[in-house]
Amino acid sequence: MTDLMMTFPAGSDAQVTLANWRTGPFNKWAFHHVREIVPSADIPNDPDNVWVLRESLLDLEGLPVRLDDSETVNLPAVLEETETDAFVVLQGGAVVFERYANGMTRHTPHILMSVSKSMLGLLAGILADQGTLEIDRLATDYVPELVGTAYEGATVRHLLDMRVGVAFDEDYETTSGPIIEYRKSTNWNPLAPGEEATDLRSFLQTLSARDGEHEGRFHYVSPNTDLLGWIIERASGQPYAHLMSTLLWQPMGAERSGYITVDRLGAPRAAGGMCITARDLARVGQLMVQSGQRGAQQVVPAGWINDIATQGSREAWDRGAFAKDFPGYPISYRSKWYILEGEAPVIFAIGIHGQHLFVDQKNAIVIAKMSSNPTPLAPERKMLLMKTVKAIQTHLTAG
Repeated sequence: MTDLMMTFPAGSDAQVTLANWRTGPFNKWAFHHVREIVPSADIPNDPDNVWVLRESLLDLEGLPVRLDDSETVNLPAVLEETETDAFVVLQGGAVVFERYANGMTRHTPHILMSVSKSMLGLLAGILADQGTLEIDRLATDYVPELVGTAYEGATVRHLLDMRVGVAFDEDYETTSGPIIEYRKSTNWNPLAPGEEATDLRSFLQTLSARDGEHEGRFHYVSPNTDLLGWIIERASGQPYAHLMSTLLWQPMGAERSGYITVDRLGAPRAAGGMCITARDLARVGQLMVQSGQRGAQQVVPAGWINDIATQGSREAWDRGAFAKDFPGYPISYRSKWYILEGEAPVIFAIGIHGQHLFVDQKNAIVIAKMSSNPTPLAPERKMLLMKTVKAIQTHLTAG
């Protein structure tokens, strides 16, 4: 469908709504028009402090990506197959490859989905370095409303590393249950007729069941990150979007303002609602390549980024549910980032429907990808992308 929202008012078959915005083909328009569907809070950049990216474009159109021993495809085929909306590759801080589709441009904000979690991971490191956020402190010290819930006894570190024993089924395709109530509370799903409006913080207080110990297996639960957003606001006494802007977005030199979706009371969807441009996502990756430093300013503590790269628990990852999705890959997870271990480790972020950021510090390579996959999860596309990242690394470091 190519005529989504092209007339006003749009016909019923081309109308993007709160009920369909995350499903294909409607998400091809919705993912870069999110604030027209869901309320949001602005994350301003500083127009007088933009990090200008050099351009040193390379012809990667024919780059072969090996699928198996007998079949290869080229990079454009991979981008088309994986419903890519934006794709930016940096090497040594310069843009070497860039592509846009589905109405996207270099200036268009696109939803990050769970790559938003990784943005929180960096903000948490800044606040910890300031002494505003205590990583080993109990979540209930900051939010006593959670006493008696499954979060009792969990620390900020447990939340950052997704090692909280809270019972929550992160089934993106179910049509009922807690995850649907969660989406309604965040303003991402419409209410049913006659249904009373809820909010995110009230929803978090309903999560009372435990399914394991804290500091156990890697257990991916998106509300953990929204709780961290609440904790950050409590610890700092300031709105999450303001902190993201003043502590990360402006010092980093973002080219464009971003925004984040909010619930009916203004609580941020820290787990998935941040919307930014692909180039600014690549800038985040380059900041990590540079150990958190831009020019003379240390934006994110170097020690925090090193901790992300080296202190994830392989044992916790191997016991978690995601290990089966990356067969043969030595992966760990730390502070909302995934780490592919090896001679040239790759720190990466993942969001459903095909959002990704890959950071190879050793070789100064950054790959930012935004997509509108019609379904939340596509394991075969995930493996295709991992092979594509490897092909790009190999090509850019050859010779």
